[in-house]
Amino acid sequence: MSNPLKQYFRRPAIYFTLPSKGKFYPEGALEITETGELPVYPMTAIDEITSKTPDALYNGTAIIDIIKSCIPAIKDPWSVPSIDVDAILIVIRTATHGNQIELNSQCPKCDNVSEYIMDLMNLLAAIQTDGFYEDLELGELKIQFKPLSYRDINRGNITQFEMQREIAALEKIEDTTEKANQSTALMKKLNLLNMEFLASSIKAIITPNEEVTDYEFIHEFLLNCDATTHENIRNKIIELRETSSAKPQKLKCVNCSHEYEQAVALNLSDFFG
Repeated sequence: MSNPLKQYFRRPAIYFTLPSKGKFYPEGALEITETGELPVYPMTAIDEITSKTPDALYNGTAIIDIIKSCIPAIKDPWSVPSIDVDAILIVIRTATHGNQIELNSQCPKCDNVSEYIMDLMNLLAAIQTDGFYEDLELGELKIQFKPLSYRDINRGNITQFEMQREIAALEKIEDTTEKANQSTALMKKLNLLNMEFLASSIKAIITPNEEVTDYEFIHEFLLNCDATTHENIRNKIIELRETSSAKPQKLKCVNCSHEYEQAVALNLSDFFG
């Protein structure tokens, strides 16, 4: 017997187009419609609880479970490219609680704390992804880029969190030699992590003779190229990440009229609270 209450189950609240237009997803990870729009369902009570569960927030499964629940067309949320993550969080928040959100901000000039209303659709519209389709030309080389997957982002966040704890633990080491050795080891670990992220952000390096897509070859190239080439690639990747993320909001202090920018933290515990 079919549940007679089924007609009262939640329905899609909005439809939206991914900033990536469905590109950069592995085969089978996304079920995209003919129009390119994906249905977004409001969060359930279980989703709300998940968004506040510490362990799930730490290991990334909170976002994964909520995406599966609210945007079932995304079959493998771990593979969601970084350029879609902020947009997905915004539309799920909009489908659940509406397109306005309260933002508490402290004026950097007079220290007055006030509450502002932010339109999430403006935040969504400001996300840009065109840069990922532009090659970076460095002499004979052409560098093509790709966004990191949410799996890569989550792994990096966990690693950085663990490294922060290790850095904090250094302060308790009294032996100066031991402290210096561990500090050097941590710095090497951080540099290697950053190099891995750079390599994972490169889709291909095109030479006059061939197109190189193998991760190991690209990683080895980054370790052995000259400093200027490395810096140009790193700066381009930083630029791409900034333009494809939610932008800081321009605010005007209600107390002293000072105009400034306020970053918007799209973390589950605050954003969906």
